[in-house]
Amino acid sequence: MMPSLELKIPPPAVALLCAAGMWAIAHYSFPYVLSPAMRWALVAIYAALGAAFDFAGLLAFRQSRTTVNPLHPEKSSALVTHGIYRITRNPMYCGMASFLLAWAAYLQSPLSVLGVLAFIGYITRFQIKPEERMLEKLFGGEFTAYRQRVRRWL
Repeated sequence: MMPSLELKIPPPAVALLCAAGMWAIAHYSFPYVLSPAMRWALVAIYAALGAAFDFAGLLAFRQSRTTVNPLHPEKSSALVTHGIYRITRNPMYCGMASFLLAWAAYLQSPLSVLGVLAFIGYITRFQIKPEERMLEKLFGGEFTAYRQRVRRWL
């Protein structure tokens, strides 16, 4: 099932492609109209959550002195389980999804949320699952126990 796509496209590029698709969907579908205050509040909340998740994930990786490159999980030198990684196994991907939710709120198109779902589906299949296989090889039972304790997303 298309293993050639596994660990090939950088997750930020996937997010940008989904954002472009969301714009196209919004351009050709019906809008929902929020008050300007509500619209900008939602954008700010989702963007702040995205930034917080991304920053916390990067900080935890830096503290553990391990690679942050999602295309080469085999270069991981430590299993990061502290900080934000006690809440989710994939805070940086949660952050990207939150940024996409901010974009959907900005676009004011209910159908544009399909882009967020496409991002989550693609990242789960072609990024997270291959990463998990590699982390299991590298860290064995330690990763298995962590996977049982902490959810993949939220």
